[in-house]
Amino acid sequence: MKRFLLITCLAAMACACVIDAMAAPPKRILVVTTTLGYRHSSIETAERVLASLGQSSGAYEVELAAVAPAGDAESDAYKEQVRAMLERKLNPTALKRYDGIVFASTTGELPLPDKDAFIQWIRDGGAFIGIHSASDTLHAYRPYADMLGGEFDYHREQVSIEALNRDASHPANRQLGATWNLGGKLEEIYVLKNYQPARVHELLVLDRHPNTREPGHFPISWCRDFGKGRVFYTALGHNEHVWLMPAFQSHVLGGIEWALGLKGGDVDQRSAQNQ
Repeated sequence: MKRFLLITCLAAMACACVIDAMAAPPKRILVVTTTLGYRHSSIETAERVLASLGQSSGAYEVELAAVAPAGDAESDAYKEQVRAMLERKLNPTALKRYDGIVFASTTGELPLPDKDAFIQWIRDGGAFIGIHSASDTLHAYRPYADMLGGEFDYHREQVSIEALNRDASHPANRQLGATWNLGGKLEEIYVLKNYQPARVHELLVLDRHPNTREPGHFPISWCRDFGKGRVFYTALGHNEHVWLMPAFQSHVLGGIEWALGLKGGDVDQRSAQNQ
């Protein structure tokens, strides 16, 4: 009898595991790498790394929204390609297919088919992940920068940094120490504008200007609640060698998993207010 009960319990546990696995398929994210301004040479590396992280973690599957200029990036033909692709991938109906949207080193005034619907999609529960020059995108559309939490102002020469880990418990930062210097490698560090720390939950910051070394407050990465949705941003990712660093990959993966609601993390409730 005991043996029968043991077998029954084990069978029930196995069934429960199968049901759980079937109930939680990988999330679906759209990775946008389209540019209408400066185009980073690391974009193709970013596309490969983001797809690989999704596959190895089992957390998400990637669909790309990418149009690389074959010639003149200012040509009407290229701009029409961009417009048509974004119309297919990011129209209000298409948005319903995705759990998350990643803007990876996007630039310029991307012709989203319905910008207001895009912001509302995030507010209604979508995940938005911005990487590097995602903050140098859609400057003319104020609700985008307000959603993101800050925007690119300028950068100077590449430098080594000593970033402060503001939340070692957050999935994006758990693999990082109290400080993080990117292995001593150089990176392009943004100085941001229209940044309101009271509206976000800071993850990585500098306490000195990256180039002048003057004391100050310079954000590198943050997250926030946005309505029912979640937003994660990291300003890192200019260089290929940064994308290939395991520590940076864990930072990005943790941020994506948090934004998708797959992993928890304490977020100051101020980030859910004043939206």
